[in-house]
Amino acid sequence: MKKLVMLLMMAVLMLVAVACGSADETDAPEENTGGTETEETTDDTEDGDSSEGTAEELSGSVVVDGSGTVYPLMSVIAEDYMLNGQQGVSVEVSRAGTSAGFQRFLAEDGTDFNDASREIKEEELEIAEELGIEVQEFKVALDGLTFVIHPDNDWATELTDEQLINIFKHDGGVTKWSDLDPSFPDDEIKPMGPNENHGTYEFFYEVILEKEDLVDSVNLQQEYSTLVNLVSEDVNGIAFFGFGYYVNNQDQLQAVNVDFGSGPVAPSLDTIDESGDYAPFTRPVFTYLNVDMAKEKPQVLDFAYYVVNNVNNFAGETGFAPLPEEEIQSYIEVLDGLK
Repeated sequence: MKKLVMLLMMAVLMLVAVACGSADETDAPEENTGGTETEETTDDTEDGDSSEGTAEELSGSVVVDGSGTVYPLMSVIAEDYMLNGQQGVSVEVSRAGTSAGFQRFLAEDGTDFNDASREIKEEELEIAEELGIEVQEFKVALDGLTFVIHPDNDWATELTDEQLINIFKHDGGVTKWSDLDPSFPDDEIKPMGPNENHGTYEFFYEVILEKEDLVDSVNLQQEYSTLVNLVSEDVNGIAFFGFGYYVNNQDQLQAVNVDFGSGPVAPSLDTIDESGDYAPFTRPVFTYLNVDMAKEKPQVLDFAYYVVNNVNNFAGETGFAPLPEEEIQSYIEVLDGLK
């Protein structure tokens, strides 16, 4: 009887031992699997996507200044970045003008980006070299130099490129509309445009006028909004600026269709192209990146990725023609090299 009791007790102890062992083996794999999954998720987040910058949450600021022409495009991208990209990053976009912007950009503790409606000049590159600033150029879109007149002006809606140049050129021999065409009114023309702080002025002066002096009567302004108001209030006014400012003020202005020799062409997103119908008045616009800031501040590099990846999505709505996709891809490769 004693032997039977002892055998029963040993059997119970063995069953308890087996049950405990099974429980330990079941719990162990769950802990290990959970740990492995967490590590893999973390690795994926840190790696990010090279075409979109980084997936990490960033903070800090990005400072952009420069071209008033590029301002509408860059400000929309910055707003979208702070809303849908990195909400912890503050992007400040100003519009001092291309040349004034380069002065801020090419300085100790300068801006991170400078928007420009012309290419950087040799003397500006020399300043960058003296200061040890590495500069990277990115085209962001194509713009069409647009001449605008009052909505009630029904005689100068179509002009040749030569007529437009003569209106603004010192030796153009044009002071009245009738100087262009005897059927036009015998009223004095009021030419206007952006001042020397703007790349648009420099493009017009250097490329269109081929560095010939402007007419003495030209009214040059710092603010594009001032030009819009002046032309909208004067039936004899005519001004030039980027296509985007015309698009945003079509209720107050009308654009001049330009005849380059094959009939009048209206500036539009379809005609603004470096090899298209509006090519003589088409120009690329840029943003310039301080490479050192991109390497030191991750939010600057991340915003650069965001600009390159999204600029074509916003170009059309702000009055710019988009860039070819292969050019966008080449800029992504440039940014990949800065990591």
